[in-house]
Amino acid sequence: MSRTTKKHTGNKRKAPPKKAKWITPAISTAIIAIIAVAAVLVLKGGDGVKAVRDADLVISLSDISDSVKFYPVEIDGTKLEVIAVKAPDGTVRTAFNTCQVCYDSGRGYYKQSGSVLVCQNCGNRFKMSQVEVESGGCNPVPIFGENKTVTDKTITISKEYLTEAKVIFGNWKTNY
Repeated sequence: MSRTTKKHTGNKRKAPPKKAKWITPAISTAIIAIIAVAAVLVLKGGDGVKAVRDADLVISLSDISDSVKFYPVEIDGTKLEVIAVKAPDGTVRTAFNTCQVCYDSGRGYYKQSGSVLVCQNCGNRFKMSQVEVESGGCNPVPIFGENKTVTDKTITISKEYLTEAKVIFGNWKTNY
């Protein structure tokens, strides 16, 4: 009779599962950073500006550049938005982010496209130098000097003036 011999292999343990090689510490850190930035933007609003509620809007002049900055405001439950931009001549211009003609459509607001503002209802385009210049017609509703207080550091638009403007924001960004 022949004997079968078994080879003794000892106590081999299973190797631990290999970690996914594509999740590196750098990728993990990047994912966490993206989530944190997204959370801040959601809490503060679209371009990182915290909404003002039932108070004066105070804009820091140091925040203004040739790219339009949008300032969300809520007065008595009505959402408004103010835009501020530095025109090519260096002056800071302010206006309500609603079109003087298209405001009632719900789409009469502006987005920046390159060096111009574009009405999302009618498609009219406006140079930054046109903001706060004209009253009437199809352009952003200007906030003239008599309706704001300008110092060497800030622009303040009073709650009272913002309250008067609620009427032009009744359908704002609602009819899509």
